Amino acid sequence: MASITTEPAAPSTSAEVRARAEAFRTTFNQLRSEVGKVVVGHKEPVELVLTSLFAGGNVLLEGVPGLGKTLLVRSLAQALTLPFSRIQFTPDLMPADVIGTNIVTEDPQTGRRQFVFQRGPIFAQIVLADEINRATPKTQSAMLEAMQERSVTSGGTTYKLDQPFLVLATQNPIEQEGTYPLPEAQLDRFLFKIVIGYSQLDELMIILDRTTGAITPEVGKVLDGPRILEMQQLVREVIVADHVKQYAARLALATHPGGRFAPALAAKYIRCGASPRGAQALLLAGKVKALCEGRFHVSTADIKLVAIPCLRHRVLLNFEAEADGMSGDMLVQQIMDQTPTEPVSL
Repeated sequence: MASITTEPAAPSTSAEVRARAEAFRTTFNQLRSEVGKVVVGHKEPVELVLTSLFAGGNVLLEGVPGLGKTLLVRSLAQALTLPFSRIQFTPDLMPADVIGTNIVTEDPQTGRRQFVFQRGPIFAQIVLADEINRATPKTQSAMLEAMQERSVTSGGTTYKLDQPFLVLATQNPIEQEGTYPLPEAQLDRFLFKIVIGYSQLDELMIILDRTTGAITPEVGKVLDGPRILEMQQLVREVIVADHVKQYAARLALATHPGGRFAPALAAKYIRCGASPRGAQALLLAGKVKALCEGRFHVSTADIKLVAIPCLRHRVLLNFEAEADGMSGDMLVQQIMDQTPTEPVSL
C-alpha cells in the first residue's frame, strides 16, 4: 500500500507563528553579524550562504583567486559547532582522498588481518571543497552521492553522513588555466551558485586594516547541530500558496527550450534548462527569505529574489548565446521579466 504524504502542520496560533519567525530572524542576523566580523562587504553572498545552510543545500562560490571565498567558508565554520574539513582539489587528487578507502589492519593478539574503512575528509559536517574545478571529473564525481543522498559508498558498504551536512565549494572562473568544467549532474546538486565580485574602495580599506594590523577579529560560536536541524525543519513548515508554488514551477519550466512556458529567447539561447531541483531550490530559498522578513508564508517576491542564484548554473547555454554575449544571469532575468506572476490554468 502506498504511503500518503501530508504537508507539515502549521503552528496553531498567530502568536506562535510570529515568535518562531522572530526567533529564526534573530538567529540568522546574529550568525550574519559574526561572519561579518571577518568578511568585509559581500553582503549578498554572505546572506545567500546562510540561506543555503538553513535550506539544507550546498553552495558553489565562484570568483577569481583572492576575493575571500575560502575566508567566508572558514568564518561560517567557526561560527558553528560542527566538524569542519577542507579538501584542496588538485589534478592529482583521487576519489579515495575524498571519501576514504579500505585499508588492511592486523590484530596484534591474533595476527588476523581484515579490511577497515578509513574515513576521508568528506565525513565532516561542514566541508570546504576548495578550487573544486581543479580536480579531474573522476574525482569531482566522488562528491555526488554525499551532496545528494548524504551518504558515502565504499567497498559495497554505504555509510550515512552526520546531519546537518553542507558542502561549500569554491571555483575559479572556467577560463582560468588548469581548470575542468563541473559535470552538469554536479552543478545541479548545488542549491546556489554565488558569484563573488571585487571589493569597493571603502571595503578594501577595512580589509587592509584588519589583515595588516595587530588585532585579528574572532568569530564567536552561534549555533550547534541540533539547533540548525530545528531551524531547517522550521523552514520546511513555512506555508507556500498554490499560486506561488505554480510561479516557481513555471519559472523552472520557462528555461526549457520549446516548452509551454518558455519564451522565444529560451529556444534561441538555452541548450538545457533547469531540472525539478531548480524549482525545489526556489521554494526552499524563498521560505528562508520569508522567515527572515518575519513571515510564515512565501510570496512571489521571495522567489524572484533568489531566482538568479538558484537557476544561473542550471541554465546551460548554447554556442549562439556565447556568440551574442548572453550570460546565464541575463537569461534568467529576462525569463523572470516575461513570466507573469498570475496563475494559469493547468
